[in-house]
Amino acid sequence: MICIFIKNCSLEQSPYKSYSKGRSSLKKVASLEKRYFTIGMAGHIDHGKTSLTKALTNVDTDRLKEEKERQISIELGFAPLYEDAELQISVIDVPGHERFIRQMIAGVAGIDLVVLVVAADEGVMPQTREHLEILKFLGIKNGIVAITKIDRVDEEFIELVKDDILGELDGTVFGDAPFVLVDSLSKKGIEEIKQLIIKTLKEQEMRDAKGAFRLPIDQVFTVKGQGTVVRGTVYEGTVEEGQTLKIMPKGLEVRARQIQVHHQPSAKAYAGQRAAINLSGVSKDDLERGDVVVSSEHFIVTKIIDVAIRVVDELEHLIKQRMPVKLHIGTTEVMGRIVFFDRNEVKAENGEILCQLRLEEEILTKRGDRFILRRPSPQETIGGGWVIDPRGDKYRFGNQTIEELEKKKVGSPKERITAALLEAKSLSLDELIKRTAIDEAVIADQLLDGEFVLYNGKEYTLRVIIDSIEEDLIDRLQEFHLQHSLKAGVNKAELLQTMQKKFPKNLLDYVIENGIANQVFKRKGQFVSLAEFIPHVPKSWAKRTENMLADLKKDDLKVRYLKDYFTAAGIPDQLEMDLRRFLEDQGLIVMLDDQFAYFGDVFNETVTKLRGNTGSEFEVGEAKDILGLSRKYMIPFLERLDAKGLTKRVENKRVWQ
Repeated sequence: MICIFIKNCSLEQSPYKSYSKGRSSLKKVASLEKRYFTIGMAGHIDHGKTSLTKALTNVDTDRLKEEKERQISIELGFAPLYEDAELQISVIDVPGHERFIRQMIAGVAGIDLVVLVVAADEGVMPQTREHLEILKFLGIKNGIVAITKIDRVDEEFIELVKDDILGELDGTVFGDAPFVLVDSLSKKGIEEIKQLIIKTLKEQEMRDAKGAFRLPIDQVFTVKGQGTVVRGTVYEGTVEEGQTLKIMPKGLEVRARQIQVHHQPSAKAYAGQRAAINLSGVSKDDLERGDVVVSSEHFIVTKIIDVAIRVVDELEHLIKQRMPVKLHIGTTEVMGRIVFFDRNEVKAENGEILCQLRLEEEILTKRGDRFILRRPSPQETIGGGWVIDPRGDKYRFGNQTIEELEKKKVGSPKERITAALLEAKSLSLDELIKRTAIDEAVIADQLLDGEFVLYNGKEYTLRVIIDSIEEDLIDRLQEFHLQHSLKAGVNKAELLQTMQKKFPKNLLDYVIENGIANQVFKRKGQFVSLAEFIPHVPKSWAKRTENMLADLKKDDLKVRYLKDYFTAAGIPDQLEMDLRRFLEDQGLIVMLDDQFAYFGDVFNETVTKLRGNTGSEFEVGEAKDILGLSRKYMIPFLERLDAKGLTKRVENKRVWQ
């Protein structure tokens, strides 16, 4: 058993040094200026990767019994290489045997620099070539070539091996990689290669420690008395003791009880470090290599990814449309099918192929993640590439899809945010991060641009979308005002009904409220109109309306049915209701009930007369005597006073308010 968390553990339980208990033993956490890197040892089996790692670090990374017996690396091995105030470097020793290629890919997926190990007595071998292809596809550009076991051959043979290696590296990203001659037993060249590693990494940028934390798990085990421990390379971000995390794609919530970096307790772990995390809230049986520990909901879980791939230089077999493939991404291995949109097979291809992977299981990934593709049978590496969009969809075969994928591929963060908002119209920050696969810090910076608008405190849209909606509303209202000049405006629900098919309702509400604030629109009750609009009688009916009002005014308190006035004025039935509502809104008439109305000034004068000839309260009979009205008009008039809040009926009396 490996003692990662050392409480109650003895030296016999672990091949590594034990540390004292208690918080006082915690390693001092470096400032954010300190940089963390992980390098990898790659190459053919038995070329001396593990021996070189031991010579550099004094740690034997072959810790399993089977590894000792067979003298080959089966699982990933890890060791601390170097640390000072500015830099910390870890080493991953990856298996070289072809049977353990999954472990190799899982190991190198998180490294910042590779040491390609080639034995002087054998030269470049098949696994060396495959490892080179894998490193190329994973986008690892910094490399050092270590020619090992130099004491076994003479100088002339070493020169032949150099030429052999140069021939293999020519035209690759490692074409200019420096060579170091080493012998792990005699320690020749060991200090030289160590200093070269340090110098190279001091000139290299570290991984993003500001983004959300992500650690693909490459080992899961338990420690007696401590529980479940996961280990891996921190791809990005920072994790702290006590932090709540999630295991994806399973969605399990856990807490980081303790953290260790190279078997030393640490309050934090940073991007680029090898870390072991003691998790509470989960058992070992719940987890497996390939799961990912994250601190954010922004990472996407998916089964369809749009990708850009390259194939190996010499394909032994055709890659056919919808052929089963094995995807290696991070520490995850999952089966799926490759889907092309511009071809049905690949024989040979020098450039990138834009296509899609449809997977049998969900994975967690983001834009820019690198991966390897292998054929399940016969087993071989066929290519690799990077994720364009983790939220792939099912597209049609043809050039149009390729053109869309090309746009996705080359788009800048701003262009991708804009494209997402043009499609969805409105998105929260979480939704934006998931749709665009852009880091939270980067996207937050981009959203400061004036082209993006935050509304309701949580939703983003584009300025151009707001302007477009506002222009559409202006056009709709102008047309409505022309056709219905008598109406105060359009009922808001009616105005937005058809637009809600294209835009979220909360966005439409925002545009209207924003327009009201900027005096583009105005609102009266539930009705919305243009700010400058004033309801009016259509010119063609203005004279007839004046005549109708004059007749109504002339009849004073002894009015006929209101409909009779409209008929006498020659106003058609289809205009009557709108005109009646308009005249009432303008105060030109006051409806007593559904049938009778008074001219506005007549009504107001009548109210003044009644108030002036009564006390604080009065009865119906008293009002009849003062106004000289019959019950036909008196009761509707008094009820209208009640409705307007001018009076209040108390039993058989009216009380002035």
